[in-house]
Amino acid sequence: MDQGNGNESGAHHYDVVVIGGGPGGYASALYGASAGLRIALVERDKVGGTCLHRGCIPAKELLESAAVYRTVNHAKEFGILAEPPAVDWGVTVDRKQRVVDQMFTGLSSLLKSRKVDVFDGWGTLGPNHQVQVSGADGRSTIISGDAVILAPGSLPRTIPGFEPDGRVVFTSDEFLELRSIPATAVVIGGGAIGCEFASTLADMGTQVTILEALPKILPGCDADVTGIVERSFKKKGITIRTGVAVTGHQPRPEGGTTVSFGDGEQIAVDAVVVSVGRRPATAGVIAAGVNVGIDERGFIVADPTCRTAEPGVWAVGDAIATPQLAHVGYAEGMVAIKDILGESPIGIDYSRVPWAIYCQPEVAFAGYSESAAIEAGYEVVTSKHRYLGNGRAVILGQTDGMVKVIAEKTADGRAGRILGVHMVGPWVTEQLGQGYLAVNWEATVDEVAAFIQPHPSLSELFGETMLAMTGRSLH
Repeated sequence: MDQGNGNESGAHHYDVVVIGGGPGGYASALYGASAGLRIALVERDKVGGTCLHRGCIPAKELLESAAVYRTVNHAKEFGILAEPPAVDWGVTVDRKQRVVDQMFTGLSSLLKSRKVDVFDGWGTLGPNHQVQVSGADGRSTIISGDAVILAPGSLPRTIPGFEPDGRVVFTSDEFLELRSIPATAVVIGGGAIGCEFASTLADMGTQVTILEALPKILPGCDADVTGIVERSFKKKGITIRTGVAVTGHQPRPEGGTTVSFGDGEQIAVDAVVVSVGRRPATAGVIAAGVNVGIDERGFIVADPTCRTAEPGVWAVGDAIATPQLAHVGYAEGMVAIKDILGESPIGIDYSRVPWAIYCQPEVAFAGYSESAAIEAGYEVVTSKHRYLGNGRAVILGQTDGMVKVIAEKTADGRAGRILGVHMVGPWVTEQLGQGYLAVNWEATVDEVAAFIQPHPSLSELFGETMLAMTGRSLH
């Protein structure tokens, strides 16, 4: 039921109250309900959170529109004659919203079918597991639970002097509502989100410059993977400047702005997209007198099973200092529910979670990069194979990329346990599954190399990379 349907004269009591309806929150609610728990879910906006409404889903829809544009642009290479394509970005944005609305409707129906009570409003946790739900109409309801899960999510980080205005300066929130494509743009931040936006814009014809303060873009990725993305981006006409910090911008009378960066350098652009990460949305979620710890960055402090310092209160998702990924939020929600049920769950090993970046070419990885494995004290063996020789990639005309495997060196100098799998290239976000399983099951190279890969397929390259590490290979 929504907040307006509650009996305001008395408290509603549940097995679990979840504050926040994003991936971590709704996963907690759905998983707990499927285990027979009576669940209340409090959401101030719409269930689905950032991922569904302002993140994963809409951003990937725009990337898919860019992929369609690329495909039509190169149709002649396949003998398909078509008029040169044009972009109607307004139609693209409308389609994005239809996709979001469809998934929102489905999620709302699923929560209802699981008998999760959804309260519309701002949730604040008070003493004794009581949660005040403050509605937009000024009315409030008090609900309570034997347990409470905090999942308030996150907000885009901004930079002083680059406050978003929805006209020239954008965060991910404003960019996803943009009705036309700018001719020129600066993307501040070369992480996963920044590279996805840069890729979308460049494929649609925008002249893009990425400004990244760190020494390389995609700082968490293996250096060989980053190198391929950089070369591919440069082929698209994307300018990449690393090791530079922005210092300000000056709007121009004719429109757009001039961005200052580095040692006095400037660039005039029509739009600035700020992609410097996200901050936890914890303000106002916890009332005074509740012993839920908040660290210096604003994150809720939680242990490996997502417990906070307040007995009976757990925290999941972007509001705790773990990888800000929807699927990590799902997993944390399940861990919290298992702990509430007394099932003694094993905490998540965050060093082995799957990562997927949907720029073109795509990036996907799990486990250690080569440099991280060496820094952790491992002696390693690596193997790299490029899609250039993969039959399916050649057929698709998408040969830019590779598979790289990092394994622990055994006492006799051979490749043993698999420490990391890193991919860049066509549809690698859909290929990572077997690499993720290999890393998390601590499989050896010999074990994985024994599996048969279908031919012709992109996944053959993963198998070939493993086979080569055994000392024998086909191609």
